[in-house]
Amino acid sequence: MPYGEYPYNLDEKGRLVMPPPFREFVEDGLILTRGMEGCLYIFPLAGWRRVEEQLEGLPLTDAGSRAFVRFFYSGASKARLDGQSRIGVPLTLRQFAALDTQAVVVGAPGRLELWNPERWNAAIAGTFSDAAPPTALLQTLTV
Repeated sequence: MPYGEYPYNLDEKGRLVMPPPFREFVEDGLILTRGMEGCLYIFPLAGWRRVEEQLEGLPLTDAGSRAFVRFFYSGASKARLDGQSRIGVPLTLRQFAALDTQAVVVGAPGRLELWNPERWNAAIAGTFSDAAPPTALLQTLTV
């Protein structure tokens, strides 16, 4: 399970060096796509296959399901680490996530997240400003 956060720079071609602790997680290839809250999700190929199975199970007759599948799939891009452990982040995804020269690579259950540093800081600050922790978190911590 990947964890931690690592600030990194993108080069002029939109390439990002994968932090060393995450390289093994995506060594067999990865899928980048739009994520929630304006970040990008990075799934290892095996993890992406599980996500696809769940998305394929969504009802085609539900407009919200169709919209989410479009959002998720239309931004998806397959990649592999190059010889210098970099991945290329397509321009459309960089624009969506407001990534210019800096990014924060964050571990999450079953995926990585790629954030604009200002958005990341705001997301973390927002967690502390909420009146109460999410119910799911409270249940997790009391197990």
